[in-house]
Amino acid sequence: MAEVKNILLLGGTEDAVRLNQTLAGHPGAVLTTSLAGRTRKPAHLSGEIIVGGFGGEEGLRQFITVNHINLVIDASHPFADRITRNAFNACAAADIHFLRLQRPEWKHLPGDHWISVASVEEAVKKLNGFNRIFLSVGRQELAPFENCSNRYFLVRSIEKADFTPHESDVTFIQSRGPFLIEEEIRLLREQRIDLLVSKNSGGKATYAKIEAARALDIPVLMIERPALPDCVTYSEIDDLVAAIGF
Repeated sequence: MAEVKNILLLGGTEDAVRLNQTLAGHPGAVLTTSLAGRTRKPAHLSGEIIVGGFGGEEGLRQFITVNHINLVIDASHPFADRITRNAFNACAAADIHFLRLQRPEWKHLPGDHWISVASVEEAVKKLNGFNRIFLSVGRQELAPFENCSNRYFLVRSIEKADFTPHESDVTFIQSRGPFLIEEEIRLLREQRIDLLVSKNSGGKATYAKIEAARALDIPVLMIERPALPDCVTYSEIDDLVAAIGF
């Protein structure tokens, strides 16, 4: 892939920001980065920026063709499975290279008390017996918890969240990682949390909450990642860039 020049980067993660800056430093790369538009204040990015998506798989295929894209790198969130599937199928239809950058998922370690579920909707059904719940799933995933009544919720998100569960109290924290384990332990203790609800997003920025739950013997309702297409995947930026041939 040494001749690759026109690159479409599907962003939305901290890894994508770092990859954008790495690729922007290569004179042979003509870089376009796509963002879904869910974050009001996206990180500074180099090259052309597209916000709002392409209109599904067919719209992405047309964009690839019209703009002579010959490599798509998917660095979207591990739970953005629709984006990944659309991109994978569009690249197959256009017969161009598709690579994915994906951080490793968190692994269950001794001392962890995980309750694994396949979706946010399934997580809602597992709240019985828990009264003080730390919802750390992102503001886009709060709606299924709206009908949970007579509980206390701690909600942390990067941007302001809209969440009004029935007959429940809510404390909002607007913050961005990385977080320290000492801070997370203090937070869980002060809020008297008896359940942490989290996606298995992986990465280091928010792993301290998992470590804190382990230290305090607090159960974690872990929403596992969706199945993604079988594609060439890298967990390290340097390895992916080397594979491109830069």
